[in-house]
Amino acid sequence: MKKITLLLASLAFTTVAVAESPAPRTDRVLTQEEQQGLTPNQVIERLSSGNSRFVNGELTTRNHSSLVRDAAAGQAPKAMILSCVDSRVPVEDIFDQGIGDIFVARVAGNIENTDILGSIEFATKVSGAKLIVVLGHESCGAIRAAIDNVQLGNITALLENIKPAVEALSDYPGEQTSSNPEFVHLVAEKNVELTIENILEKSPIVAEMVESGEVSIVGGVYDLHSGEVEILD
Repeated sequence: MKKITLLLASLAFTTVAVAESPAPRTDRVLTQEEQQGLTPNQVIERLSSGNSRFVNGELTTRNHSSLVRDAAAGQAPKAMILSCVDSRVPVEDIFDQGIGDIFVARVAGNIENTDILGSIEFATKVSGAKLIVVLGHESCGAIRAAIDNVQLGNITALLENIKPAVEALSDYPGEQTSSNPEFVHLVAEKNVELTIENILEKSPIVAEMVESGEVSIVGGVYDLHSGEVEILD
């Protein structure tokens, strides 16, 4: 019988430190008491934090089946967001918000009209939301169409709401066409600004709530490349 000798020479065991992953964020439906206790600035901070999580790929883990059932009895969203219909701007995702967290109205070019104004008044005056966000985005098709003076069916009438933003930048020194990304971006920002002005002018209800500090209204522009939302001054 042969004797087999196993020689274990210079065998080094390396301990690899494995960093513990942070516990995933979980979510639940906001209660009316929690909604009423929030200030507009706190809501802005929550949406900004949510956008940071979206940009960094740290979205909250949600049990949607449970949230659907929990929200069935009522809702108390903290914000109302007016966004463009663009499929690349998934509003709840980019702010990392779940069921019952935010009201969302979507229309090409994120413009206001009577139905949108009524929706904003419902979200704030009736349902208690503390923040209104008018959210534009770069490379917006509606903005580019307004710059190019597109004439097509009902789109023509819709674009009339955006053209004041184009006209406001008539002194822009560069190329004033949809092929100029800088000009398109500036028009998108101006369109957000004018939409906010129109909301405050056409809705005394919202204007009064903003004046009293009960509600805030801000504008933002979404970056399609980074996923970041820039809150405008």
